[in-house]
Parts: sequence; structure tokens; C-alpha cells
Amino acid sequence: MCGIVGYVGPRPVIDVLLPGLTHLEYRGYDSAGVALIRDGSMDVIKTAGRIADLVALVGREAPRPAISGIGHTRWATHGAPNTVNAHPHTDDGGDVVVVHNGIIENWAILKRKLTEAGHEFTSDTDTEVVAHMLADLSDLPLIEAVRQVMNQSEGALALAVMRRSEPNVIVGARRGSPLVVGRGDGENFLASDIPAFLEHTREMVIIEDDRVVEVRPGSIRLIDLEGNELEPEHRKVEWDLEAAERGGYPTFMLKEIHEQPHAIGDTLAGRVSETGRVVLDELDIDPDLLRRIDKVFVVACGTSYHAAMMAKYAIERWTRLPVEIDIASEFRYRDPVLDERSLVIGISQSGETIDTLAAVRYGKAQGANLIGVSNVVDSALARESDAVLYTRAGPEIGVAATKTFTTQLVALQLLGLYLAQVRGSMDPGRIEVLVREMLRLPEQVELALGASGEIERLTRKWKSVRDYFFLGRSGDFPVAMEGALKLKEIAYVRAEGYAAGEMKHGPIALIEKGVVVVGVVTDSHVRAKTLSNMEEMRARGATIVLVAEEGDDVGAVADHVVRVPAGPDLLCTVTAVVPLQLLAYHVATARGLDVDKPRNLAKTVTVE
Repeated sequence: MCGIVGYVGPRPVIDVLLPGLTHLEYRGYDSAGVALIRDGSMDVIKTAGRIADLVALVGREAPRPAISGIGHTRWATHGAPNTVNAHPHTDDGGDVVVVHNGIIENWAILKRKLTEAGHEFTSDTDTEVVAHMLADLSDLPLIEAVRQVMNQSEGALALAVMRRSEPNVIVGARRGSPLVVGRGDGENFLASDIPAFLEHTREMVIIEDDRVVEVRPGSIRLIDLEGNELEPEHRKVEWDLEAAERGGYPTFMLKEIHEQPHAIGDTLAGRVSETGRVVLDELDIDPDLLRRIDKVFVVACGTSYHAAMMAKYAIERWTRLPVEIDIASEFRYRDPVLDERSLVIGISQSGETIDTLAAVRYGKAQGANLIGVSNVVDSALARESDAVLYTRAGPEIGVAATKTFTTQLVALQLLGLYLAQVRGSMDPGRIEVLVREMLRLPEQVELALGASGEIERLTRKWKSVRDYFFLGRSGDFPVAMEGALKLKEIAYVRAEGYAAGEMKHGPIALIEKGVVVVGVVTDSHVRAKTLSNMEEMRARGATIVLVAEEGDDVGAVADHVVRVPAGPDLLCTVTAVVPLQLLAYHVATARGLDVDKPRNLAKTVTVE
């Protein structure tokens, strides 16, 4: 939810921290700050607002050269997003400084004990308790003190800590929230995500849950929460920083919308054979186990939940297995019935979404089999799952998911067909037809992107429209839900997604002149019913926009028709969502809004 960056080495520290924070700003932008150590003294500079505000402040205060430093960009969970609550936080004497991502669930209990012991707090955050706890452990090496603090802290958290008495040391720790080390030559980096240090090194160490890491200029030391020494596992980053830059587009979101054909191609690559079979050897699951499955649960949040909705239609239709979908944050609280014949599919772009992680952990505790669908290699979800299917979308910087959603759809469709193939529930010839149609998706999405200019012209007239409805049935329903979410996220207008047939059971009361209703009409077996529902909206004065396949005669129903290439039911969800992404984008930009950094949102949600 927040961005962490740390550096120890010979470079000007501030020149590492500020660009690193800029690369992490998508993780939070309520406030930002840095702490720097030099010659036994510590400078802390922080402010409410975005990284640009911090850069301006650093320029005015001209911090002295330092040998180590940590920085933070915040998405508020405890305490208002102001300068006092901004990270970094220090103890009473200013000896220890800490930045933190996540929530310390027992912080109130810890704070009360510290207050009773004489500590004085200056912020409303849960993070500050860590600084005061570490101050009470000043007789211990910092890595050992952090280990003890982690053992007393509950919840998902990642920490980066410095101490004046150990100026060339940064200590990090994680449980549930991401943390990686960048390994350099005579220098090392600590961050919550790879782009923070990628311009300096491609070598990295992923910090697993319940680990504490000590970073010095020439060494990386790793221990577990029992104090046992561990050998760091070194990895190499295969993508470059340019992949995380805008590449000539005005926004990350538009760039990532246009990257979808390539991303979908990468998701399909190597996963289908020349004979039209699905090849998912990477899952490494015994086919007999998949044949014994008698129920599937799909859990996810936000945009990923809409991918889960599509997965339900696909898996039930292709395998005849019953499928339940759950908002991940609710899954374990309804006490679902699972056993060793159950399959739980967890979907999370980052693989760090805390609600989804909690849901799959619940499934594991009940004996269920777990498959994770994630965009991030070695993410927490990947490590928790029995098998993982990566979406291969590449870095997505824009907060509103676009290419990660369409690659989730493709990955889940591949998984659905694979299950049907293994279980023998679908004719091999039919599977081959669908597989070959899937290979056309990159080209079809490229064609769908061609509607951008037409959609932009439409949305110029809708600057003052406050009410939108997105309707669809069957496979078009998840697309409608995702279209509504995108518009809410980045344009800040009322946008509701409904199954089209449900409108007459209440929501139709809100339809009047001036309301825009977007209907998705690409699922052929419910096409006529959806068009009938759209006629009901039109009769009540709504402006009707239809997303329909090329050659489908729907013009009489609609005020505007946006065309996408024709394709099989369910597969067409991938192309149908593209115009809705563009619609949200152009409505938001017409309103003068920052689509890459929508208010109140963060890219990765690592708190419950």
C-alpha cells in the first residue's frame, strides 16, 4: 500500500532515494519523506502531498551528504494524510528511524505499554510504535532488535529501519507486505518494488515472509524470526526500467491499454501446442488430482473479482464443475465448506493482496488444493499456492488495472480449457477450435483499440454526465462490471454495473433523460435478451451505447455503437472490455483528471 526505498553506499543518497520514490509513487501518494544519516546525525525531511512536494522541500533544505538513507511514499491507513503522520518516524531521542508498509494490528496495545513506560508519541500512526520499541532495545544490534520487534508485532508489515549508532546499516523485515533487496557493487538497495532500484542494478534478493535482512554497502545478511542465519537467494531482473516508463504516451494507463495485444501474446506463448491443446506443464499438478476435484472456489478482489466472474462461466460451461466465486475479504468469514476435493483459485495482480492471501490460506487450512493466478513472479500468492499461473503482463504502473485484467481473462480461459482437457469434459475438437481462436486475440484487441478516437469524440459531450449504467448478461456481465469500476476509479462519477435483466427489479427507477447506459452485447446466446433490456432503458430516455461485434445489426436500439471483432462466447470478453477501458480513460481526461493516480486508491492493497 506504501512505497519503501533504502540505499547504503557511495552515491549521493538523496539522488537514489528521490528517483526511487518517484518509481514507487503508484503505491501511495498521500505524503512522502526521507531520512538520511551522516556523521552520527540524522536528517528527516517529510511532507504531505506527492513526491514533487518532497523534491521541492529537499531542494530548499539542501540536506548534507549522507552514507545511508531510507524513503517512503504513503497511502494512509492510520492517521490523516498530513506531514506529522508522514513517514519516516523516529523515537523520542531521534536515534532510530523507521518507514513501514502495512498495518500493525496490535499497535494500540503496544502504544499503551510504551506510553506507560514514558514514551511520548507525536503522530497518530501505528508505525511510530516500532521506533519507540527499537529505542528500548538499543543495547542490541539493530538486526536483532528488529527481529524481536517483528515477533511482538501482529499483522502484515514491511519495515526499513536505520539507527544513528550503525550509520552504514539498513535493516528490513517483512510479513505479508513485499520487500526486495537490490544487490550492487559496494552498494545495496532495499525497496518494496523492483523499479525503485532498477536503473542501478538488475541483481536482487527477494525477502520471504518472516525474514529480517541487514543491508550494508558490501554485504546482505538474512535471518528468520528465530534468529537462524539464512542464505540469500540471488535473482536477476529480466525486464528493464523502460518498461516502467510511459514510452511516449501521455499517461501510463493509456500506454498499458495499448500494450494489451503484446501482453496477451506473452500470456499465450508456449501454452498451446501446434495440435490445439493447452499446455500448462508449469502447474505441475497431478492430472488425477484435477480429475478428483468436485468443486471450485474462485477468490479475488476488485478488478480481479471480475476476472473471477468470467472464470465461473468458463469453468462451469467447459468442465461442468460447480464453481463459487467470492470477494476474497468475505470468503473465510462465511465459513465455506472445503476439503481435499476442492480447488481454490486465488487471483491477484500483485500476488500481495492481503485479502486474497488470507482467503487462500484459509483454503489451505481446510485441505483444499490451491492455484494462484498472479502477474508477479515469486509473489506471496505464488509461494502460498500449490501451483501458479503467471499472466505475464509486465509491470503495470497505472493504478487502474487494464492489461493485467485482460491477461487474467486469458490465463483463466486457458486454465478452464486445460481442466476440461484433463477431465475429458469437452470434445477435443471443440477445445482445438477455441484454442485457435484464442491465438487471434492479440490481433483482435489491436483492432478494438482502433475505436479510441471514436470514443474520445463521444465522451467530449459527456463532461457533465454524472450517472452511468453498464449492463450485460452471461459472459458480458463481468465486462459490464469492470467497465463500471474503471469509470468510478478514474472519473469519479456514479457508474453501476448490473446484469441487464436485473434492471427492472429496482434500478430502472434511476433511468431518466441524461443517463448514459452502456450495454455489452457480444455473448450470442443472450444477445436478444440483452437488446430487449436495452430497449427498456431507451424507452425511459437514457442515451444508449452498445459494444457489439462487427456485423451484428443492433443499430436500431442504440444511439451509438462501438464495434469489436467477432469471436466465440466468453473469449470475446477480452476484446469487449477494451472499449470500456477507453471510455473510462477519455471521460476522465475530458474532466481533467489524473488517471494514473486516482484519489484514495493504491495499486497494491496489502491491508485488510
